[in-house]
Amino acid sequence: PTCSHKIKMAEVQEAQPILAVEEPLDLVRLSLDERIYIKMRNDRELTGRLHAFDQHVNMIISEVEEVVTTLELDEETFEEIYRTTRRNIPMLFVRGDGVILISPPLRPGL
Repeated sequence: PTCSHKIKMAEVQEAQPILAVEEPLDLVRLSLDERIYIKMRNDRELTGRLHAFDQHVNMIISEVEEVVTTLELDEETFEEIYRTTRRNIPMLFVRGDGVILISPPLRPGL
């Protein structure tokens, strides 16, 4: 007698690795304790280690590098001058309504 075992679709889905991304916030969840890039409103960019987030994409990040780009106009030549200001911040709370984009670390095969 031969024994055949059929696997139901529900069993296959349960067997998927935890790295599965089914909802947008799953990608953020996979980036916990990783360095991420955050583009904010008003030409502000943050790079830091993600510690926590919520459904509003409020985040706690550490080891933060903030880059703020400002556009200035030279009053004599009317030339547009882009200036970047950088600073390091040990720990930061990021309010989610200012977030435009979150980029997780590069992960081959995902």
